[in-house]
Amino acid sequence: MGTRLRYRKRPDQFVIAVRLALDTAGFVYRKWGADQRCKGGDWLVDNHGDVYTVDAEVFARTYRQVAPGRYVKTTPVWAEVATAPGAVVTKEGQSRYDAGDYLVFNEKDGADAYCIGAAKFETMYERDD
Repeated sequence: MGTRLRYRKRPDQFVIAVRLALDTAGFVYRKWGADQRCKGGDWLVDNHGDVYTVDAEVFARTYRQVAPGRYVKTTPVWAEVATAPGAVVTKEGQSRYDAGDYLVFNEKDGADAYCIGAAKFETMYERDD
């Protein structure tokens, strides 16, 4: 793997999100090469056309509302470039990545992982030294 560095989401990179505030067991959907699981209380996120879910606790801790239905990720992430294809376990399931994609972690210790293609990551994030 590459060197893990600290990044922050660019302030203009908001998402549209709705909390799944229903009495439900959730649902399963297919994305990133594997089944993903959403629970009641989780968030359904539209990130510029890329739609997925985010765990309720993670969303509450890492995003803030900037307008009705519009949220910005305010906490830093740590990321490194993958040197070979693989997969990471996420709170929703598993995500597969290719060499050159970014492995992103909400926690400095490498916890709460996900992956993003290089072009998309570089558009959405900037170094946070």
